[in-house]
Order: sequence, then structure tokens, then C-alpha cells
Amino acid sequence: QVQLVESGGGLVQAGDSLRLSCAASGGHFSNYAMGWFRQAPGKEREFVAGISWGGGSTSYADSAKGRFTISRVNAKNTVYLQMNSLKPEDTAVYYCAADRAGTHWGRDANEYDDWGQGTQVTVSS
Repeated sequence: QVQLVESGGGLVQAGDSLRLSCAASGGHFSNYAMGWFRQAPGKEREFVAGISWGGGSTSYADSAKGRFTISRVNAKNTVYLQMNSLKPEDTAVYYCAADRAGTHWGRDANEYDDWGQGTQVTVSS
């Protein structure tokens, strides 16, 4: 079992930036592909960004391209999501997820094995 703990959410204004962190424990983080998802009230969970186990490959939702950057530091067992130019429509609970096989860092949530509890991001206009 892998434990994932997100942090860094908060209330910001449109145009501001936030950096989310996801700390992993209980497994072999450097072997895992990781993803960030979000879920807004009344909406389905959606993919935001993913990163390969070594960090050399990333993927992004169209809504995140050019504004968000996913990265990881395996020595710290942590994956990050840098979010710039935030918009009110980015308001959601953000979740990180781990694919222990290390083979999937895309938008299919069913491919991920472990999930964190989420961190709230609220962007005011």
C-alpha cells in the first residue's frame, strides 16, 4: 500500500500561482508513474497531468497545457504540480495518484492504483 498526501492548496485570486505537492510513503516511489487529477463540485474527476517514473515524459490535459507543470524529485518521494495563471474554472479538489507498474501516466484514472485524499484549490475572480 502506498500512502499519498497532497498539500499546497488554498484560496488565491485569478492570475495567481500555486504549487501543489504530493508526498509518497510506503512503497518504491521512483518506480511509479504519477498523475494529478481534479474534481470540481458537481463534475466528474478529470485528468490534469502525468509524469513517468523517471520524469522524462509528461502528459497534460488541454486545460493545463502552457499553464501547469508537473515534476518530481524521486530523492524526496515527491511529485509537484506548479500552477500558473490560475482561473476560477481551476477551482477543484486536486488529487495525486500512483501507478505502481510505472507504465501509465495518462488520463485513464483506472490505471492508477493509489490515491491521496486531495487538497482544495479555490480561485476567486
